[in-house]
Amino acid sequence: MGIVLRTLLAVNATALGAALVRVAEPVAALRGFADGAAVVELSTMLSLLLLCGLRGQVAAAPAWLQRATSVAAPALVAAAVIWLVSRASGRAADGAWGGALVAAALGAALQHYFELRVRAHSPALAEARLAALQARIRPHFLFNSLNAVLSLIRTQPRKAEIALEDLSDLLRVLLRDARDMSTLDDEVRLCRQYLAIESLRLGERLQLAWDMQALDQETLRSARIPALLLQPLLENAVHHGVEPSSTAVMIRVAMRRLVDRIEITIANPVHVSIHAAVHGEAQPAPHPGGHQMALSNIRERLALLYDVEGELTTSVSEGQFVVRLRFPFQRGRA
Repeated sequence: MGIVLRTLLAVNATALGAALVRVAEPVAALRGFADGAAVVELSTMLSLLLLCGLRGQVAAAPAWLQRATSVAAPALVAAAVIWLVSRASGRAADGAWGGALVAAALGAALQHYFELRVRAHSPALAEARLAALQARIRPHFLFNSLNAVLSLIRTQPRKAEIALEDLSDLLRVLLRDARDMSTLDDEVRLCRQYLAIESLRLGERLQLAWDMQALDQETLRSARIPALLLQPLLENAVHHGVEPSSTAVMIRVAMRRLVDRIEITIANPVHVSIHAAVHGEAQPAPHPGGHQMALSNIRERLALLYDVEGELTTSVSEGQFVVRLRFPFQRGRA
């Protein structure tokens, strides 16, 4: 959707600019732009559909052939659309060659822009991976987890062994490339392992409520999700919702599928500072680091992987800090 949106904006902006240059009067220029909009939009969408259909065949081709395809496809489509529209209206198709040249130039320019955009995002992707790793696993979490396991070795060796296995699985996934994709079922299983480790340290204070009734098993097994997208959000909920509390705290996780999108909601209590409680203020207690580091990392990963189709929003409602995550439903191997 991001590519389609940017392409439509660029093509329409070019067409409008050409109309304004050709006709001095703005009203007449806008009228001319509106008259040609049907040809412009139809040519653009058909070109995008053609390039999408050719993607599988051209993906493994040399770079020069990919660039040539991005130039030739819009030119041929534009010439064909102008010729058909001219024939249907009973006019001569004199503008077919000129339209083809303009479409070829736009195709070359947009292909070069998207190629530069991919190159520009490559270092950002590496930086996002490092930042996400730092946000996902804090040194004191590893230290506390190992201490919790050590305290169980003599009294509950089987429980200590399970905890070490969970920690090993978590660390193994943490070292994977941030661009790797997992399934929703595997991601949920990993999050349960992480929360099992945290429960060794937090005990009864950590309470969990999973609501996945809106997802069938086939969707859970086949829905693709970026690896370790949920664990940093749950770590945030534990760090800011459970650790500051001396009583039991409930973290709620809800998942559902909305046609072609997956929505995940995580809610944890917001703690009120002593000053605010004394003065009757409903302001959450400030916490070092806040929720923002992990959230900004997740937003960056969503933007890199899904462009405008990935979304992460936060809100505070009725004493709950709510994170809502939405991304396209992509089917993988079930």
